Amino acid sequence: MSTTPLLQVRNLKKHFPIHRGILFKKQVGAVKAVDGLDFDVMPGETLGLVGESGCGKSTTGRLILRLIEATAGQVTFDGQDLLQLPADRMREMRKQMQIVFQNPYASLDPRMTIGDSIAEPLRVHGVGDEAAVQKRVKELLERVGLSPTYSGRYPHEFSGGQRQRIGIARALAIKPRFIVADEPVSALDVSVQAQVLNLLDDLQDEFGLTYLFIAHNLATVQHISDRVAVMYLGKMVELGTSDQLYANPKHPYTQALLSAVPEPDPTLKRERVILQGDIPSPVNPPSGCRFHTRCPVAVDRCRVEDPAFVDTGSGHMVACHHHPAVALPMVGLPGSVA
Repeated sequence: MSTTPLLQVRNLKKHFPIHRGILFKKQVGAVKAVDGLDFDVMPGETLGLVGESGCGKSTTGRLILRLIEATAGQVTFDGQDLLQLPADRMREMRKQMQIVFQNPYASLDPRMTIGDSIAEPLRVHGVGDEAAVQKRVKELLERVGLSPTYSGRYPHEFSGGQRQRIGIARALAIKPRFIVADEPVSALDVSVQAQVLNLLDDLQDEFGLTYLFIAHNLATVQHISDRVAVMYLGKMVELGTSDQLYANPKHPYTQALLSAVPEPDPTLKRERVILQGDIPSPVNPPSGCRFHTRCPVAVDRCRVEDPAFVDTGSGHMVACHHHPAVALPMVGLPGSVA
């Protein structure tokens, strides 16, 4: 694996303005959905991004691809700052960067056949003549486990798992290097989830793909990710290899998330960490450490000082004033999806 990151994210922010008034629409605040992220993604790896709903995971994926514009920060892909590129050059860069959406039905146009949906990016980017486009569509359908004869059918004729396979085929159409997988299996049955995850694994090996895999299911993330990043209220609180994070979580929030993962082995016992209170509003996040209002080990320092995101050893990053001493009781590892 290369030592040069394919993707570098620095101080990435997205603040959605809140306006009041009919005529002048004065800005009275902002939803701080993403508020200063720093991370790298190496070529050929899968970085899992996890956290509770509303923490900014999906917004991060869309910011990287410039599906929405960032408030501030830098996103460097293969040496180019994507946030500074003009529209025509960004369109060219999208040949290398694609997305698989969470809802496989909503992401497909119900008026288009699946063959046309898969062919659309090829036609938009002028990749080959029509004969080459149709050949590519058939190859992609076969590669994701669907019959090429299905190309004339419409999305409503397929199951959820089949539709997600179609979405994956469309993302692969123009041979990208980097794919944002935004909760790609959360809407699927458990048995189908495993099939789609195995497909993504196989495609990564075959085409040398790099993934940002967004999810809220930690067992799913463990199965597919080389490294895992944990987000809370727009900020990253922990980042490490899958083995590091699942065997030795350092941040109290990560420990609480892992304690809630069902353990398939009944002989292993894990003490459940129950977080008190609700997630604060991203409009007015707490001062200091954003997790201190729910943290079982918070002290006065946590309420006033935002912890730095530091390396505790071997690339295991954590933003916590207690690291590495804090260690809530946990036994065994969470179960994975086979």
